[in-house]
Formats: sequence, structure tokens, C-alpha cells
Amino acid sequence: MARPKAPELTERELEIMQVFWDVGPQTAQEVRDELEARGRDLAYTTVATLIRILTEKGFVEQTNEERPFIYEPIHSFDEVSQSLVNHLLSRVFDGSREKLLVSLFGKQRLNKKERALLEDILREQKR
Repeated sequence: MARPKAPELTERELEIMQVFWDVGPQTAQEVRDELEARGRDLAYTTVATLIRILTEKGFVEQTNEERPFIYEPIHSFDEVSQSLVNHLLSRVFDGSREKLLVSLFGKQRLNKKERALLEDILREQKR
């Protein structure tokens, strides 16, 4: 019996989503070509299967009726990344943002740019 598909994105599915977010609507062949340009050589059939799975999971949609089919993301990078972070927070850190922050920042020093960004975020939270 086949294992049910997980609602989360797999590593390969996330790679394909990154192409859609970076480039916009694409055919399966265009996605395959873009992945190859990024150093990831996958067979066309693999890419087409992954796009079909992403469609079934509700991450991309087909935008035309004639071949070659064009697909585009339904959810933005920000939506998906926030969902993934929330999932990680729940599963790994028992919902504790404090544990997540300690894991991220506890053992290594922030560089100047990271510190400034974090300070901006904290200032914005005060408003």
C-alpha cells in the first residue's frame, strides 16, 4: 500500500517551488531547464511528476488548457515559508519561540547586518 502524500513540501518540491517564485509561471520543461542551470539535473518525467504532486497538494495550478501546460504558484514564498517555520516550531520546539531563538542565536555571534535586521524587527514589534 502506498504511503499517503505529506501535506508539507519535500526537498525536491521546495526546489521546484523556488523556481516558480524566482521566475514566475513556467512549463515543466522550463522548470527542468532552470533547475539544470542551477546545477540540478533531473529528468523531465521527474519534474513533471513533482509538478503534478504540487498541483494535487494545492501549491501550484495549471493556467491553460493546451499543451504545453503552464503552471504558477498559488501561494507566495512568504506564505509557504511562514507555514514551514510554524510547522518546525510546533514539531521540533514544542511551540516555543524562545527555544527556537536560542537554537538560532545561542551559540554563534550575529554579524553586523544580522544584528541590525534583528533590531529593526524588534523595534517594529514594539509599535
